[in-house]
Amino acid sequence: MPNPVVVITGASRGIGLAVTRSLLKEHNAHVVTISRTRTPELSQLIQEHEQSLLTLECDITDEPALKSAITRGKDHFGQIDGLILNAATLDPIGRIDNADITLDIWKSYFDINFFSLVTAIRASLPGLRESKGRIIFISSGAATGNIYGWGTYNASKAAMNSLSRTLANEEPSIVSLALAPGRVNTPMQAVLRDAGAQHMKATDYKSFVDAYNEGTLVNPHDVGYVIAALSLRAPLSLTGQFVRWDNEECREFRRK
Repeated sequence: MPNPVVVITGASRGIGLAVTRSLLKEHNAHVVTISRTRTPELSQLIQEHEQSLLTLECDITDEPALKSAITRGKDHFGQIDGLILNAATLDPIGRIDNADITLDIWKSYFDINFFSLVTAIRASLPGLRESKGRIIFISSGAATGNIYGWGTYNASKAAMNSLSRTLANEEPSIVSLALAPGRVNTPMQAVLRDAGAQHMKATDYKSFVDAYNEGTLVNPHDVGYVIAALSLRAPLSLTGQFVRWDNEECREFRRK
């Protein structure tokens, strides 16, 4: 059996980097990473896994470039077994009526957090149909929440979940699963702590800061393993669902 091949967006840091490490080191997978930049951490993985890791730098809002990157990944390894849609942004934070967050900014935000998903899915579907593969959408509790000042993020993650459900209905041989990773100790959390105070309700902001100070943020290493495992082994019984990484549905995919 050939090594499974997984394509992941937003792999240069945070959750995406942790997933990439787990796929390479713990799941014997070949990985195609797509990200805007190549961080030192990602460069280190290239040195360690030269034969099993293909890193491509790409602006995911550039439709032709993203399609080309995914095609190149499939051609390089010969197949696609999993697609992990992880790239996203939290900025800007602010109320819906914030005049500084123009409609054009909302649109550019959705280009990153939503429309890039459509491009990646369309480019990957032929290969995923062949392999009867899996698509893991890295969602958020914000998809069903209403955090003050997070209008763009809440809406984009809700749209992501809807896309996952619809895809599950349209592609019955492919597992389409949205996953909430919880509050993970990543650079995105640092952005929130730095910029959130003036735009969020004090109680919401305090809960995030307290989680960091008390050491209760999720370790990317732990949730990364679960996401990696799901991209390779998630059953059809999970398709169309929205699950938390630490719920019962994901128990068998956690590190033993």
